[in-house]
Amino acid sequence: MSSALPVLAAIAAYLVGSLSFAVIISRAMGLADPRSYGSGNPGATNVLRSGNKAAAILTLAFDALKGYLPVLAVVIWGPAHGLQEGTAALVGLAAFIGHLWPVFFQFKGGKGVATAAGVLLGLNPWLGAATLLTWLIIAVFFRYSSLAAIVSAVFAPFYQLLIWGGGPTALAVALMGLLLVWRHAANIQKLLAGTESRLGQKAAPAAPASHAHHGHGHKHHGHRSK
Repeated sequence: MSSALPVLAAIAAYLVGSLSFAVIISRAMGLADPRSYGSGNPGATNVLRSGNKAAAILTLAFDALKGYLPVLAVVIWGPAHGLQEGTAALVGLAAFIGHLWPVFFQFKGGKGVATAAGVLLGLNPWLGAATLLTWLIIAVFFRYSSLAAIVSAVFAPFYQLLIWGGGPTALAVALMGLLLVWRHAANIQKLLAGTESRLGQKAAPAAPASHAHHGHGHKHHGHRSK
């Protein structure tokens, strides 16, 4: 096995992960850039706030696939080239990091929920299923996409450790979990303040960050987005 193979595989996965499908699909469908409204996050939940469910579903599917397919490629074809679990975990982490900091989009990416789900399904389908079920239960009961993501991100490494043990997969899942929680810091503050928007809620245009403290002045314009 060439020692460069795992590195090349990780670079390829990072480039695939850097494809910001929220932006690509929105452009293709003639919608506003998802970074310009709602949370400003290029992800499926924010695309859903545009009111276009098809665009949100496509974003979700492609964001998950860009995490799933690179890992699956290593799982299927890697062993013949001496690539084992460690490379699969590295590739999954690289695709996830690509979504967070995409080289093609000024390193301004999403929070990585769908991509992380895809990576988990590729590394360990049962872990992916258990984590998705956790997300679903929290989302159905509480109607907060962010809360569901945070809870799932915290639980996933524990599922892996308790059921399947440690190793590269557990390390990759734990790192993704930490990054996911960190990327949801603003959502955590909103959840605590009771201002987080619920699933499927239409969004007003994103206010520029520098004017965030003037947010109360925009509340009268909320009817525009309905």
